[in-house]
Amino acid sequence: QVQLVESGGGLVQAGGSLKLSCAASGTFVSIKTVGWYRQVPGKQRELVARISGDSTNYADSVKGRFTISRDNARNSVYLQMNSLKSEDTAVYYCNAVIARVWPGVQDYWGQGTQVTVSS
Repeated sequence: QVQLVESGGGLVQAGGSLKLSCAASGTFVSIKTVGWYRQVPGKQRELVARISGDSTNYADSVKGRFTISRDNARNSVYLQMNSLKSEDTAVYYCNAVIARVWPGVQDYWGQGTQVTVSS
C-alpha cells in the first residue's frame, strides 16, 4: 500500500508564505512524476506545479511565486508558496505517479490540505 501524507497548509495573510510538504510511504519501486494540484468548490482540480524527470512545469498563475522541489532520499515533494494572493485559496493535493512491482505504475493522491489566504 502506498500513502501520500501532506502537511503545511493553514491560514496566511496576503503577501505571506507557506510551505507544503508531502511524503510517500509504503513499498514501491520508484516515484516518477510528482506534483501539486489545487481545487476550489465548484471548479475542476487544476495543476499548480509538477516535476517529471528533469522537467518542471508551473501554472501561469503561480510562476515566479511558487517553487516545487523534491527530495528523493526522503520520498518527499515540497511546494514553497510566496507572495500569496487570495485567489490561491484552495485545497491543495499532492500527486505522485509511482511504480510498484504490482500493480505497476499508478497515480496516487494525498488527502488534501487547506490553504486560506486572507486579504
